[in-house]
Amino acid sequence: SFKMMCKRLEARGADCLAPKLRPNDGRGGLDKLAAKLKTEIDGHFGPNERISIVAFSMGGLVSRYYLQELGGADRCDTFITISSPHHGTKAAWLYPSKGAVQMRPGSGFLEQLERSESKLDKVRVASFRTPLDLIILPTESSVWERAENRSYLVALHPMMLTTRSVLDDIERRLFSDPGVAP
Repeated sequence: SFKMMCKRLEARGADCLAPKLRPNDGRGGLDKLAAKLKTEIDGHFGPNERISIVAFSMGGLVSRYYLQELGGADRCDTFITISSPHHGTKAAWLYPSKGAVQMRPGSGFLEQLERSESKLDKVRVASFRTPLDLIILPTESSVWERAENRSYLVALHPMMLTTRSVLDDIERRLFSDPGVAP
């Protein structure tokens, strides 16, 4: 799902990693997926290379856990979430996995992320959303007080990764400061 975005960013010289974290339904827990994300990032870039992260949907919460709880914020310049349920999603009540439970509004997992989000103080943060999202319920759950929030009229949740205006904004943010590598 990140193919179009990676192609654009790689054309600008970025080294993109789009890890396939399994199980992708979160049944083992978002914290476990975050540990796998850390392993993937360290394996690809080494333990100290500066990075930026663009995360989609549940991946935004997985990435937040990596950044806030596993030390990733110390090496991250920019963090962009796309249609991520920062305050949970009522749709998570429809699936019984550990990850879905963690994405329910008011979960202990989300409360932990809220308590530790000051670890992102030195990271540029943006949250993109569509008010037409049928997965993030309510759609305002993608509004994150810490972030610069952007709203796009995109018809469907997965189309946020292929909509030109969203991709243009991400590219602009990642390449706006020539001193910061994406």
